Amino acid sequence: MQSKLSDIELIEQTLVGDQSAYADLVKRHQRFVFTLAMRFAKTREDAEEIAQDCFIKAYRSLASFQRQSKFSTWLYSIVYTTAMTALRKKRVDTDSIDDENTFIQIENQTSGYDVNNVENKSRSYYLNQAIAQLLPDDATIITLFYNGEQSLEEIGQTMGMDPNTVKVKLFRARQRLKEKLERNLKGEVKELI
Repeated sequence: MQSKLSDIELIEQTLVGDQSAYADLVKRHQRFVFTLAMRFAKTREDAEEIAQDCFIKAYRSLASFQRQSKFSTWLYSIVYTTAMTALRKKRVDTDSIDDENTFIQIENQTSGYDVNNVENKSRSYYLNQAIAQLLPDDATIITLFYNGEQSLEEIGQTMGMDPNTVKVKLFRARQRLKEKLERNLKGEVKELI
C-alpha cells in the first residue's frame, strides 16, 4: 500500500513516473495546504485555486527538492509564496474578515467527532475567526506551529526567516490572537482557553 510509504518514498516513486504516488502525496497534505491557503485567501474558491497551484508547482519542482528539510516544510513554503503572490495580484484587503461563511467552511473542513463536539466546534470557530483577523504572516506562523506542528526552524525555512525571528513573531502573534479573542468574546475568552 502506497499510503504507508514515507513522503520521500512517494517522491522517489513519482520521479520515476508513478503518478499515483504523487496523488497519495496530494491526499496526505491537501487538507493542511487548503487550511493555509484559507488563511490568506479568505474565500474558498481562491483557497482552492492557491492549493491547486501549489500542488502543480510542487510537482514541477519535485526533482529540485533537496531533502534537507521535510517535504511538508518545502511544500508549505510553496504555499506561502504562492499565496503571497496571489494576494499581490488580487490586492486583497487582509483586514476585511466579515465573511461568516468562510469560517463555517473552515469549520466544516476541520471539525471532528468526539464527545464534546459542540464545545470543540465553538472553540474552533472562535479561534479560526480570530486567526483570520490576524495579518497573513501572523496567521501563517500560528497555523504552521500549532496545526502543522512545525518547529521554529521549519517555519523559518518556509517563510524565509531566521528561527529567532520566527520565535519573536510567534510570541507577538499569540499576543495579537489573544487580543482578538478578548475583543470578539468580550470576557468569555477565559472559558475557551
